Amino acid sequence: MPSALRKRLCRAVLVLAGAGYLAFLLLFELPSLPFSPPSSSSSLPTHHSQRRELEASASTSLFSPARPSNPAIPSAASPAPSPPPLSIFSSLLVLPRSNATTTPFDGTAADAFSAAKPHLSHLRTAAPSASTASPPPFSPTCPASISLDADRLPSDGVRTVELPCGLSVGSHVTVVARPRAARPEYDPKIAERKDGKTPLMVSQFMVELVGTKVVDGEAPPRILHFNPRIRGDYSGKPVIEMNSCYRMQWGRSQRCEGYASRPAEETVDAQLKCEKWIRDDDNKSEESKMKWWAKRLIGRSKDVHISWPYPFAEGKLFVLTLTAGLEGYHVNVDGRHVTSFPYRTGYTLEDATGLSLNGDIDIESIFASTLPSSHPSFSPERYLEMSEQWRAPPLPTEPVELFIGILSAANHFAERMAVRKSWMMYTRKSSNIVARFFVALNGKKQINAELKKEAEFFRDIVIVPFMDSYDLVVLKTIAIAEYGVSELKYVR
Repeated sequence: MPSALRKRLCRAVLVLAGAGYLAFLLLFELPSLPFSPPSSSSSLPTHHSQRRELEASASTSLFSPARPSNPAIPSAASPAPSPPPLSIFSSLLVLPRSNATTTPFDGTAADAFSAAKPHLSHLRTAAPSASTASPPPFSPTCPASISLDADRLPSDGVRTVELPCGLSVGSHVTVVARPRAARPEYDPKIAERKDGKTPLMVSQFMVELVGTKVVDGEAPPRILHFNPRIRGDYSGKPVIEMNSCYRMQWGRSQRCEGYASRPAEETVDAQLKCEKWIRDDDNKSEESKMKWWAKRLIGRSKDVHISWPYPFAEGKLFVLTLTAGLEGYHVNVDGRHVTSFPYRTGYTLEDATGLSLNGDIDIESIFASTLPSSHPSFSPERYLEMSEQWRAPPLPTEPVELFIGILSAANHFAERMAVRKSWMMYTRKSSNIVARFFVALNGKKQINAELKKEAEFFRDIVIVPFMDSYDLVVLKTIAIAEYGVSELKYVR
């Protein structure tokens, strides 16, 4: 090859190489350079950092997960981002219905939401508490026993004895009183008779455990309604009725009419719900106690049950003792068991903060003992253990396998603490399980304030925006579903 041709070929190669390098600068290097002239030698690391960002963005897959992945080890150069404000209030709303489909439940729910607005507004605007272990604003005295005689009680009408901290298992209240003689009853709701001539003679009284009033204009809840009717009612025979009432709605009553409950049926702390007493229309009850003891002494092997008379009589003094057991209330009269009433769902022993007596009865004395020394609603700091080990972790950024919603009442501080220290501790060890309490507002501002402190510290409470009511448990269930959809969008 001639030397002139070789030189031309070398020049062409050099020109092509220079053109390629210039094209590389125009396409890749110039867009990443800053437009302002560099003022210091720090432009070089900035240039390289931008190139690393471009390379990282170019290497990102189109099918990357929607949720950002948190780095395993946070960078020491950049401070950790501040956590978002704690969300403890549910956004649950009740959709309005047309008048054609309005039900009594809608009215109850609307009233509960309306009554909760001032409490909810106060809690939202209140500043976070600096110390969650501060003493409660209202802490009543909790006496171990209470004793009252007839001189300190009104002679007629509703007579109420305050039990400041409610009851506990083993607490008992003793009432010494005397039923009055029967009186004619002219109330048409009670005095209706077929003959319509002679008035109905009535002698009855009520011993009730009552709670705190929830809604203005309504009677406080009746946790236990014990109603002996000495002259009987529509059955015409002496009867004892027990029930509970919340927001003017009575539950299903338990009636004792002289027939013993079957041992095979549900019992209360191994006690029969209703004991047997002598009835005029029961031929089997004619056997006297004397004959019973005679048969026992001569060696009769078969057990014979004693039939006692009806425990109350007009003008006869009686001693009634009401005891709180593990499963329910037990009533003894003059030393013998008469009836037992199982606890109704939605009430706790601490809710029974008053003893009410009404009707045809003259009271001699009242004595309550073995009362609790504190109340969880008024002394939550005695029940809540403000330790980091019981705090719920933040919501996971990855899908969860199980979401547990727990229904709770605002004043059940001790119950929630027991859950945190039992099975709920295992949910905190797994990132695939989330557990939250769902709590409605209470009628007492002090309880709501303590509830907010508890929610801010433990981070496992969701406050729903209505006043608590057993009739609205379904709304808490809806709130659980709403929370799972809005806050845990990737629940499997």
